[in-house]
Amino acid sequence: MEATVLKLGYSPCPNDTFIFYALTHGLVESPLPVEAVLEDVETLNRWALEGRLPLTKLSYAAYGRVRDRYVALRSGGALGRGVGPLVVAKKPLRSLKGARVAIPGRNTTAFLLLSLYAEGFEPLEVRYDRIMPLVAQGEVEAGLIIHESRFTYPEYGLVKVLDLGEWWEGETGLPLPLGAILARRDLGEGLIRALDEAVRRSLEYAFAHPEETLPYLKAHAQELSEEVIWAHVRTYVNGFSQDVGEEGEKAVKRLFAEAEAQGLIPASEAPLFL
Repeated sequence: MEATVLKLGYSPCPNDTFIFYALTHGLVESPLPVEAVLEDVETLNRWALEGRLPLTKLSYAAYGRVRDRYVALRSGGALGRGVGPLVVAKKPLRSLKGARVAIPGRNTTAFLLLSLYAEGFEPLEVRYDRIMPLVAQGEVEAGLIIHESRFTYPEYGLVKVLDLGEWWEGETGLPLPLGAILARRDLGEGLIRALDEAVRRSLEYAFAHPEETLPYLKAHAQELSEEVIWAHVRTYVNGFSQDVGEEGEKAVKRLFAEAEAQGLIPASEAPLFL
């Protein structure tokens, strides 16, 4: 590989900046220097369809569409219980049928889950941080929220209509796969494995020095409250972030099987993880 610096795409959300702080600041060993490219997750999802970045955070829904080009690292991802996207509204709704629902992108895992759960709603694609204001202003009947929005929606006078994580866990008994760190397969297995280990070391550094990461987290977070930032990290960074494990793999395979069965992602025989 000719490039001496590897571009790594991830979101400005606290879970990602927490995980990648050490790696992108040269504080842990890495097979190549890494340059951070911070973008919202749906931009990263769209870029992956083009194969733009060699290493990138991605929604699992988007991964389902690029499995032949990318492979998931075992570390750095977001899976878990009690971490699901929420549907919120100004008042309780009995059904989403016919409702305009603001969504954070058609390639997000949140939209994939909502598509598995409900039909007949009208999606309106907007950047994730604009969703709650649109719902509060009455521009749409409901919003599909992700990231730190799950901690702040009451401040907008909104109520929870649906927790898609609870629904998924109730249906499958499995943790919910949200996002993964993907490497382009053309990097080669040796380099990909070394990068996986570098991501794991970066996460271990953050766990050992959480306060050191805080200025970096604050510099990029939508919500500057330290309480919300750490709640976000505690919610989305867990044992599955260190290693997806057998249960995590099983959850991803189940999500992809459900999505394939409904024609929401193409079928693929490519191995999902290293």
